[in-house]
Amino acid sequence: MLEELRNKPVRRVVGLMSGTSVDGIDAALVELSGSDETPEVRLLAFEDKPWPARVREKIFALFRPETATVDKIGYMNFLLGELYAQSVISVVEKAGLTLADVDLIGSHGQTIWHAPEPRAEDGFPVRFTVQIGEGAVIAERTGIPTVSDFRVADMAAGGQGAPLVPFTEYLLYRRPGETVLLQNIGGIGNMTVLPGDEGPGAVYAFDTGPGNMVIDAVVSALTGGERTYDAGGAMAAEGKVDQGLLGLLRQDPYYALPLPKSTGRERFGVQYVGQILDYGRSHGLSGADLAATVTDLTAWSIADAYERYVLPRRRAGELVVGGGGSYNAALMGFLRERFAPWGIRVRTQEDLGWSSDAKEAVAFAILADCRARGKANVLPGVTGAVRAAVMGKLSLPSERGTPSWS
Repeated sequence: MLEELRNKPVRRVVGLMSGTSVDGIDAALVELSGSDETPEVRLLAFEDKPWPARVREKIFALFRPETATVDKIGYMNFLLGELYAQSVISVVEKAGLTLADVDLIGSHGQTIWHAPEPRAEDGFPVRFTVQIGEGAVIAERTGIPTVSDFRVADMAAGGQGAPLVPFTEYLLYRRPGETVLLQNIGGIGNMTVLPGDEGPGAVYAFDTGPGNMVIDAVVSALTGGERTYDAGGAMAAEGKVDQGLLGLLRQDPYYALPLPKSTGRERFGVQYVGQILDYGRSHGLSGADLAATVTDLTAWSIADAYERYVLPRRRAGELVVGGGGSYNAALMGFLRERFAPWGIRVRTQEDLGWSSDAKEAVAFAILADCRARGKANVLPGVTGAVRAAVMGKLSLPSERGTPSWS
């Protein structure tokens, strides 16, 4: 089964991504060809399916240790596998193909806990991470080999298990003679630094801090759940940044941590947002002012990351923004304002002819393709691992090309 895939000059792969914002499932069906160093990617179809409201609530319950009981984690692991499988079926149908036309699936899964800093309380420096969405279920329901649970192999090799997308960004976005910054703004923001002519060993990346996560949570709280995000940055555009609150938020120790580093909901989640809302109430801030402040916090954290971790080494010419944050006009305005003093162009994936929505799903299609062909698919210089791992656990269907439902 895998030997046949390894020998195919063109592979059709579905990449699945669901991020820390818990918006839904991104599914991208791509054709991959070309060499390992310069792959050619053709996007055949893309879909973004929101989580059912009840499922989204259950996922959020897994972000808190007191509500993430083992029975709930186990159930949701298999339920999400079913939903990922449905997304595969849907995007393949959208492309006008059949499941038998698809060679492979790569699923990131839904992160419910990420602890990249080692804990040595029992004599071993243990790092750990938990992504759910059972790959065996996806494989069995679709009849397609499925690669999932990517991060653990890098963490076993001493890495942070994140960020992983820089591996594909180096393959697809590097530009001779110019340093390019790629900024993804999902729930968490992460930056990849692509030096122009220094090879993959010079690439580095890290999480810049909150992306949409805090913005979404503040807007949801202010609207009683009526809105789950600030569409287009409309609420933030009506407000004024409170410099006192912004100054307090800028003091979070995460921003000054040494590289490599990554973060998540464990730091910028419920308790963090609760403190912001408390500040707003005690200081009489409007909802629009709170939205504007946390939106500018995201922009500030990205600019601070450039000044702190990139500028001392090299000057960049361009910041390319992807992820849901690229559709937030207020956030993009704050970014352009903060990067203007350095003369850095701020553009979006769409400006380059790519898709902000599909970018990470496409990345996991490429990562899965590498795994299936036995190729390392991570940059250890980015994650801090001692060596490049071949990431991803492979689940094979009981019979290739024969979906099953129970």
